[in-house]
Amino acid sequence: MAVNCAGIANAQAAEDLELKRWQTMLDINLTGIFLSCQAQAAVMLPRGKGAIVNIASMSGSIVNRGLLQAHYNASKAGVIHLSKSLAMEWADKGLRVNCISPGYTATPMNSRPEVAEQVKIFEQTTPMGRMASVDEMVGPAVFLVSQASSFCTGVDLLVDGGFVCW
Repeated sequence: MAVNCAGIANAQAAEDLELKRWQTMLDINLTGIFLSCQAQAAVMLPRGKGAIVNIASMSGSIVNRGLLQAHYNASKAGVIHLSKSLAMEWADKGLRVNCISPGYTATPMNSRPEVAEQVKIFEQTTPMGRMASVDEMVGPAVFLVSQASSFCTGVDLLVDGGFVCW
């Protein structure tokens, strides 16, 4: 089993976004996940079994109000669709591929003083009234690699405190 998590995030209006910044986002957030899956499949496919969980984002399914991050959203949508595509390709070979799409999560990236006001907005707009802790992604990951999910492949499990219900 494997869990792949690669991600950077930043905001910039699409019309001002330099190609280098776009490419860096895709290289880290999407290509990094793809290369990891490819290497893991090289080990798992000959064994005829395995489970891969990729970490995407709710931003791969929705556009976050007020955040100028088309490049981030596109990269995470790519992770979701990559996971579904690989799930289809490898299902009959015994390899399951799923992804988790976290909502706003307390990480070092959003604990900086300059983003404190934005964090308050994240908390206020999440139905559960708070951001997730990183530890809250462990249970969903364990589920997706365990026998409890043996008939699940191509799943995008939203773990977002209800945010996408709005």
